[in-house]
Amino acid sequence: MSYPYPLVVFDLDGTLVDSAADIAEALNRTLQDWQLPRVPEATVLTWIGDGVRRLVEQAFDAAGSQTDLDAVMPGFMRHYEACLLRSPRLFDGVEPALQALQARDVRLAICTNKPSALVAPLLQHFGLQAVFAVVLGGDSLPERKPSGAPLRHIAAHFGVAPEAALMVGDSITDYRAAVDAGMPVALVRYGYPRGLDLDTVQAVAVMDDLQELLAL
Repeated sequence: MSYPYPLVVFDLDGTLVDSAADIAEALNRTLQDWQLPRVPEATVLTWIGDGVRRLVEQAFDAAGSQTDLDAVMPGFMRHYEACLLRSPRLFDGVEPALQALQARDVRLAICTNKPSALVAPLLQHFGLQAVFAVVLGGDSLPERKPSGAPLRHIAAHFGVAPEAALMVGDSITDYRAAVDAGMPVALVRYGYPRGLDLDTVQAVAVMDDLQELLAL
């Protein structure tokens, strides 16, 4: 059976991979480096999605610190890399959903705001590196989500009109990127959906399990 979308573009953290604990640990180690108190993982969840610099900026703002971010970021990136594979897990339903979409000859891509150098090791950890034909990180192009530019770039790579493809994400950042790109969007409930009312949002689907994509 053919699938209505020839191309599906996925967000990574909060959509495919539960990496919140590892991101929180990297951030907390960075705060400790600067003699600032650690913060709960639940708080860090509300800051994830707009890229690493914005993540660190929000944490230091919340701590009342005026430290220059340019001085903080190298240390954070070292911690981020060190914590990358501490305890990430695929959300339930991710592997069977990806396999089923592949079986229907759907092209799959990733559009994440995670630094591109850290995306490949994570995909390799789960044996997913061959699943995605295109992978864009937050530093792959001049613009990142919530700009629609990365989604338009991916669609153009496959020769697919943005409105014929599907974006799958969990956050308002993903939603805004899809709207800006003119791409239909499906959202998951289990991720880090700060700032997004999943009960009223205009989406193709709002899912508890990625396998619900197969019923579209």
